[in-house]
Amino acid sequence: MKVDYIIVGLGLAGLAFVEELIKANKSFIVFEDDSQTSSLVAGGVYNPVILKRFSPVWNAKEQLAIALPFYEHLEKKFSTTLDQKFVIKKAFKSLEDQNNWFSAFDKPTVAPFLDDKLDKKTYDGVVGEHYFGNVKEGGRIDTHKLVRSYRNYLLENNWICFEEFHHHDICFHQDSVTYQNFTSDKIVFCEGFGLKKNPYFNELPLEEVKGEILTIHAPKLEIDFLLKSTLFVLPLGNNRYKVGATFNHKDKTSIPSIEGKDELVKKLKKVITVPYTIVSQSAGIRPAVKDRKPLAGVHANHKQLNVLNGLGTRGVMIAPTVAKNLFQHIEFGMELDPEIDIKRFN
Repeated sequence: MKVDYIIVGLGLAGLAFVEELIKANKSFIVFEDDSQTSSLVAGGVYNPVILKRFSPVWNAKEQLAIALPFYEHLEKKFSTTLDQKFVIKKAFKSLEDQNNWFSAFDKPTVAPFLDDKLDKKTYDGVVGEHYFGNVKEGGRIDTHKLVRSYRNYLLENNWICFEEFHHHDICFHQDSVTYQNFTSDKIVFCEGFGLKKNPYFNELPLEEVKGEILTIHAPKLEIDFLLKSTLFVLPLGNNRYKVGATFNHKDKTSIPSIEGKDELVKKLKKVITVPYTIVSQSAGIRPAVKDRKPLAGVHANHKQLNVLNGLGTRGVMIAPTVAKNLFQHIEFGMELDPEIDIKRFN
């Protein structure tokens, strides 16, 4: 069977690239083996400001301009709600923290997203003796619902194979490749940290960072904003909240751990004071890059092979932009943003 593209992996990167193919009337087949779970367990938050340092997220304004219409289109496509918009409140830990917040107004790429008036309200059960700063244009994409809906959509159209992809079974021809019974012009690898097992791209500096999240039930915690403090507390509705996340560079498994749970519980004591019960715990491996930029580009020796990876913690913001950029690069020869091009590591 002849297709224009083979896509390996269907997390945020893979589905964003598939959307580009569908818009361009390109034929494709997706291989997905459920080995990577980062998109399924991600918090899904989009936030234009790095609140640890009050610095701008890379190309935040441009990414949001592409990402928000992208998810709105998918909401219509699946007749569902994916995007929950809310204010993000940064709980200041000290007066110095407050001062750093106001210093950020001197940064033109940060200031438009910050409220210049402190929130001095008290919220039952929330630790905030030094007040709060409001971040605008934030929200959350329900990545679990999105990925599951997208996989079902592809399945209904016979566009996806739920099986492991074997890299060594690729047969190369002059301008195409053959894999199993498929002949394709291009392959795009969107494998998350599974890229480490890809013999064609495993030399790229992809780092595996395990993240764990709790879902809690806290009936007395009635907040409708994302609380950012030592960790984040994200409202899900019905008095349920996601709490996270951990950053573990040593554990390479996607299995929830006692250590991860204990770390989150310990930090949560510094953030809320109301009782809660733990509903569930989830874990995933984030594909991250040392310079905090994605990996996109074409293999140096096999021009049929491409990669789209390394979205890190901000995949919902970044994925639609880098997918569009890579697609236009492959199809029309448009220049890849040098900040994401894998050539930067040559």
